[in-house]
Amino acid sequence: MRERILTLILVVAVATTGFASVATAGSTAGVQSEGAAVTFSNQTTGGDAVTVDSVTLPEGGYVTIHDASVTEGNVLGSVAGTSTYLEPGTHDNVTVSLTDEASDGTYVAMAHQETDGDRTYSFVSSNGETDGPYTADGSPVIAQANLSVSAAVSMSDQPTNGENVVVDRVVLSEGGFVTIHDASVTEGAVFDSIRGTSMYLEAGVHENVRVQLSEPLSENTTLVPMAHRDTDDDETYTFDESEGDADGPYTGADGSAVIDTAGATVTDTASATFENQSSGGNAVTADSVYVPDGGFVTIHDASVTEGAVFDSVRGTSMYLEPGLHRNVDVMLDSPVSEDATLIAMPHRDTNDNETYDFLTSEGSNDGPYTDDGSAVTDTAEVTVSASVTVSDQSSDGTTVVVDSVDLSSPGFVAIHDSTLLDGAVLDSVVGHSEYLDAGHHENVTVTLDTRQTDTQSLIAMPHMDTDDDMNYTFVESEGGADGPFTADGGAVIDSAAVTIEASLAYDGEAGDGTTVTVPEVTLQDGGFVTIHDASVTEGAVFDSIRGTSMYLSPGTHENVEIELEEPLSENATLVPMAHRDTDGDETYTFDESEGAADGPYVAAGGPVITTGEYTVESMNDEEMTETMDDEEMTETGTESMDDEGNSDEDMMGQQTSEAESGGENTSGSGPGFGIVVAVIALLGAALLARRQQS
Repeated sequence: MRERILTLILVVAVATTGFASVATAGSTAGVQSEGAAVTFSNQTTGGDAVTVDSVTLPEGGYVTIHDASVTEGNVLGSVAGTSTYLEPGTHDNVTVSLTDEASDGTYVAMAHQETDGDRTYSFVSSNGETDGPYTADGSPVIAQANLSVSAAVSMSDQPTNGENVVVDRVVLSEGGFVTIHDASVTEGAVFDSIRGTSMYLEAGVHENVRVQLSEPLSENTTLVPMAHRDTDDDETYTFDESEGDADGPYTGADGSAVIDTAGATVTDTASATFENQSSGGNAVTADSVYVPDGGFVTIHDASVTEGAVFDSVRGTSMYLEPGLHRNVDVMLDSPVSEDATLIAMPHRDTNDNETYDFLTSEGSNDGPYTDDGSAVTDTAEVTVSASVTVSDQSSDGTTVVVDSVDLSSPGFVAIHDSTLLDGAVLDSVVGHSEYLDAGHHENVTVTLDTRQTDTQSLIAMPHMDTDDDMNYTFVESEGGADGPFTADGGAVIDSAAVTIEASLAYDGEAGDGTTVTVPEVTLQDGGFVTIHDASVTEGAVFDSIRGTSMYLSPGTHENVEIELEEPLSENATLVPMAHRDTDGDETYTFDESEGAADGPYVAAGGPVITTGEYTVESMNDEEMTETMDDEEMTETGTESMDDEGNSDEDMMGQQTSEAESGGENTSGSGPGFGIVVAVIALLGAALLARRQQS
């Protein structure tokens, strides 16, 4: 179970302490610091993450992965991924999740400061103003490595009935399979070593992949899971029948196959692992369950040890197919109202109907697995309070989804940012759920109070409704009401990495119907903002497009003005949507490419959008007269002038000059590139020095 306990002292005074040593924001060129260092080795990756061998951060911070375009001045757009906040000191084997699609080539690991004390990497969204790099001798602290994007596979030692095994994690850059070989593959038995292959797996990350073995195991052995490609694109594994011509293995930078090894213990003895945990009393989680012939895991209370075989049953899992299962959630039909000892017991499916009939048959069917004549069990102490689970996820910065929350009494689930870990108990709250009744809740969507713009670690914390008013008043009462559920002296929490690649602010506006102004846009990789009308929600993906911004570089842009292709003639619901520049030409071609290029940023399985009501204002007589005068002047060839006396021709010349010099979009404010230029110069010097040393 991923739940962790955090000891919190609910003293408001701590919210204002502990930041005296934090560097001042705006130091993009880096803070000179003795001892900062990074080590980054050449490696093969599935494309979702890389490992930094070591990073030393004297004052805490992050290690950021930049792609090679950083050497060409693309300081913000080159950011491909960033670690979570790292405490001061040296950290080994730091895994950095990549938010950008990886490719073969050189990447740069760079040590970054935490300059504003929020434990959130905001280098890109702040346009380079905060969380700049550490420097040494006037250059950013970096290390380079060559990445080979291929696949990754991991498998742990496990019991098996000989007919199937579970591969913990598979990452494929282009889709394919994971094949189970026996150890004879290391002796050259490429085809004869094959014991089974998974179904086709899409490109991406797959966890707990069950593989049926075509050649069952009869004795304990070492297995070699191997990632294979789908080279003929038929989604069917034909490596063996094609004698290696098709669907060969993914290979690493050294040319060897991407594999792992694991010990498989063939046994017909069931097992269960059940750790001590906190719960709302309505559900518990068995960490692992092995049922060689399939079945269930039943949760009994301690009265089972006194002979209450049936009355002790508190709940049973869904049917589990033969083999090993991890993190099995069990809903309790008979909730637990006070701290208790509970017992996890694997049960058979003796009548093969995949339904738990132990109670209704009075023990005739679906009895427990046994070992040496005794039922197989594991015991856990369950603290009745609350539990919460939140998974890593993508977000548009406005909501977070909590997988599950189990409450022993009514309350809420609050979302805190990472400053909670510094003692900012109240100020760290960034959102909370609606009122939740006592019980088990799944997929709870929490709307955040403030739109977040940066990928960060967020913390889910169940809170009680101590004043019974059904309103979350923890912050406004300064911690006096609606405090957190606790267990073992600490608040019940879980944390997750929330990836935010794009976010938009738009609440609607009033205007003449010709332009739309989006107050703020943050695009981690740059791109565009497209204005759709409400028909996009009915599937009119292209016909709903009303206008698109100029190209927006990575970072945050304010007051982005977008001219509509056809003016609005009546009030309407508008849907601003964040789009990528997938072909790198800084020209929006989503519609003309029929969606093949410049598709939308995606979060939580859908495009990053917001909505707002646009009110078309009617012009008064004076405005209509001015408009007519302008039209008459245009018809007679008279040039209109701006406030400074520049003519249309002058302004066109100015815009052309800006375009030729690579100027930013003039609608709204763009990144502070004066500061970023300093990073470019420093980085160039650092990379040059490293090349000369190598």
